[in-house]
Amino acid sequence: MTIDATKPPKLPRPARPPLHKRIRNSDLWWSFKHSKVAIAGAVILAVLILTAVFAPLIAMQNPYDGAQLDMWKAELPPYWQEGGEWPYLLGTDTQGRDMLSAILYGTRISIFIGIASVALSLLIGMSAGLVAGYFEGFIDNLLMRIGDITLSIPTILVAILVSTVVRQMLPADLREMGASAVLVFAIALSAWVQYARTVRAQTIVECGKDYVHAARLIKVPARRIMGKHILPNTLTPVLVAATLNFGMAILTEATLSFLGIGMPPSQPSLGTLIRIGNQFLFSGSWWIVLFPVLQLCLLVVAVNLIGDWLRDALNPKLR
Repeated sequence: MTIDATKPPKLPRPARPPLHKRIRNSDLWWSFKHSKVAIAGAVILAVLILTAVFAPLIAMQNPYDGAQLDMWKAELPPYWQEGGEWPYLLGTDTQGRDMLSAILYGTRISIFIGIASVALSLLIGMSAGLVAGYFEGFIDNLLMRIGDITLSIPTILVAILVSTVVRQMLPADLREMGASAVLVFAIALSAWVQYARTVRAQTIVECGKDYVHAARLIKVPARRIMGKHILPNTLTPVLVAATLNFGMAILTEATLSFLGIGMPPSQPSLGTLIRIGNQFLFSGSWWIVLFPVLQLCLLVVAVNLIGDWLRDALNPKLR
């Protein structure tokens, strides 16, 4: 057997450590372990998400099922107050709905709408930013002017306009069923510009580097260059923005529901519960509005704590 001395022998590729070991040895994990604020926010957010996901197992009733509601138990105060009854720990609302159950199910809807709207706005914004930064010229000007028009209108007004128009286009019997999808679409269309501008700026910087010029010279398709080479280098600032905007998306949904153009009373989110409870705030039934407000504040604060930590941890100037 002859050995070709011109070819170097192939060395075995070193084994890649498992994912959990790479995470444990990363700078991001070290920063997380040494940040009490991030740990507190993560614990609170994890508890809220888990209780929302497993709401059917934790809640004593399904607040969306009218057959389980008892009007004779309407406006019961919390259990520790005079007149409270077990197992209504946080009391009931005007329809006899257990407030703890309603809050767990409402948190479930708010979190789902927040995640879905951020994911959709990420998809729109990152696609627009990549295309604008890579091709520049007319396409860049067109997409950025559309973004400028969107930013010239307050975010909540864009969401209200889109939500109202889409809702009116749907048949009457589908408006309640499609309320969550309409909210996701409305919030996403009002939040995509920030991602587009961030990705566009990063894409312009990356397009000036040698590896992109080399890929273009060997005729690598533009779609592959954008998706495989440029996009991974733009994810750090986008990840921070998405985390912070997750809390804003939840607040936007709550605002729309509070204004009466969000989730219907038959499928209440936290914003809907606050709107319902606000009508009875001065009648003595303070618990109907107080507990949903506290839950909403706790959820948004936990998300913002994680977002602030992530922004500092991924900032190379602070390392």
